[in-house]
Amino acid sequence: MSLVPPDTDPRFTLIGAELASFAERLSDPPPFEGESPQAAVALVLRATSGLHVVLIKRARSERDPWSGQMALPGGRRDAVDATLLATAMRETLEEVGLDLERGAHQLGGLSVVAPRSPRLPSLSITPFVFGVGADAQAYVASQEVADVFWVPLDELRAPETHSTVRIPFGGETREFPCYRVAGEVVWGLTYGILAQFLELYSEFSPPPTTPR
Repeated sequence: MSLVPPDTDPRFTLIGAELASFAERLSDPPPFEGESPQAAVALVLRATSGLHVVLIKRARSERDPWSGQMALPGGRRDAVDATLLATAMRETLEEVGLDLERGAHQLGGLSVVAPRSPRLPSLSITPFVFGVGADAQAYVASQEVADVFWVPLDELRAPETHSTVRIPFGGETREFPCYRVAGEVVWGLTYGILAQFLELYSEFSPPPTTPR
């Protein structure tokens, strides 16, 4: 298989250009400044024939408010993190073994998101987008992670992948939009970040083909 370095893949060049014109200017305040804790996640794209994104399934834990859910690798900013970009890279290495400081191309950032439920921690989450080569490998590297998936972007974009899920919320059951991939449900903040990216990506990428 012929491998194209991520910094020369033409798809990553297009994504970087779109992110530069789309994303709001990313603020990166000092650690723990202000009332809201900070977190960062990495949307990592692998440059196979069709781009794939890495998703994790979080391990079940009573201490984790997102226990058992599908997510992007990432987590809270530590005092050792000079920037939120550093947070995203450190957490990705710790959770799925991808060293984004080596062999990855940082493509830009998406709009900051935050939980809306009072049951969840009050924190701001900054998504960063990276491109890696076709030979990049991700694996379960932390007890906080139960499984790791490379999901094709075209699968996420396919109409049959889009669905809804009913979740207990505030004393009632509510319906939320979701993706159904790899036998799992992707909803909530992760769904929102992916939907934000896919809307941008669809502006210059042809519609996904439907297998016959």
